[in-house]
Amino acid sequence: MRTSLLLVAIATIVHVVATPTTAIPGGWFKIKNIADPHIQELGKWAVLEHGGGGNDGLRFVKVVSGEEQIVNGINYRLIIDALRLDGSHGTYKAVLFEKDSSNPKTRKFISFTPAN
Repeated sequence: MRTSLLLVAIATIVHVVATPTTAIPGGWFKIKNIADPHIQELGKWAVLEHGGGGNDGLRFVKVVSGEEQIVNGINYRLIIDALRLDGSHGTYKAVLFEKDSSNPKTRKFISFTPAN
């Protein structure tokens, strides 16, 4: 009995120590620093892109939360606060892909929808 309990305890410790805590390619993870200037720039870009230049009068305020997925580049799901023409705030979900963060030309707009 003591031997089996000891083996279970050792197996549990090995599992906890050996389980990685880093991002796994393909999984979605919360963006840790939502105030990062690059994340905010992506949100602003998404607002401008969503209607072929944002002709509906939406104005970017800030990215309030988001997730990223590491693929051959990074997929982003951003929750954005934007001002409408009437001055009210709206919350929107933008999905985009970025191949190379140092080159804005590698961004691809996927979708932009009301979040609520």
